[in-house]
Amino acid sequence: MTDLLWYQYALIGLIFAWSGFVRTSLGFGGAVLALPFLLLVTNQPLVFLPIIAIHLLIFSSWIAWNGHRQLQREGSATSPAESNIDWVYLRKALKIMIIPKLIGVVGLLTLPAQVMTSIIFGIVFIYAIGYVLNRPFKSKNKYVDYVLLALGGYVSGTSLIGAPLIVAVFATHVAKEQLRDTMFVLWFILVVIKMVSFLIAGVDLQLIHQLWLLPCAFIGHLVGERAHRYMLKADTGLFFRVLGAVLILVSVVGLIHPPG
Repeated sequence: MTDLLWYQYALIGLIFAWSGFVRTSLGFGGAVLALPFLLLVTNQPLVFLPIIAIHLLIFSSWIAWNGHRQLQREGSATSPAESNIDWVYLRKALKIMIIPKLIGVVGLLTLPAQVMTSIIFGIVFIYAIGYVLNRPFKSKNKYVDYVLLALGGYVSGTSLIGAPLIVAVFATHVAKEQLRDTMFVLWFILVVIKMVSFLIAGVDLQLIHQLWLLPCAFIGHLVGERAHRYMLKADTGLFFRVLGAVLILVSVVGLIHPPG
């Protein structure tokens, strides 16, 4: 990522600020709602995924820890049931997801970048339609749960964008107050696996670019914290419909005219 033009770097910085905002405000989506835009700037998934992964490690652990400390200050964290994380369901879900996750990691390192790009845009297009129709993925059957978790684990192994599938299941089994922090612990575990695979494969972690992109993501994080508190009280249907429409447009453009 050293041969880009100045405006491409500016766009990448803005997209990472957007990623930080989405991740903190929604509890998921920092990768899936940023990667399509990043691939339109330059079609190099293995350049952006290590940066996104490190950001996930930093912000997921930070937010989950802050949630725990807040409960302690309020004197509420006196039993496992009152934790900010649903450890019981988290362990259950990980048992289902771990093998598909590892399979997905292998797929990422063997599939051509063009194939990975098409997969990413296709998945984003499918779930964006659900947002536009105000009918996001819903899980009502345990076998559907297993399929969505397994598929989400695989997709997170290939490109870190399995969140919509995974959240569809967790949202029906985890209390609203615990959902965001539980998801962040899950993301941390999944990303650690991803980072190990990157290190083994000798993937460039783009550490130089981390230095200027992390502050961009942090700005988005600060705004996202305010948005998260606001959305707990307000109707977010309109936000998701507009977001879904934009993602459909981006995905169609990316599928018809692949970047790169």
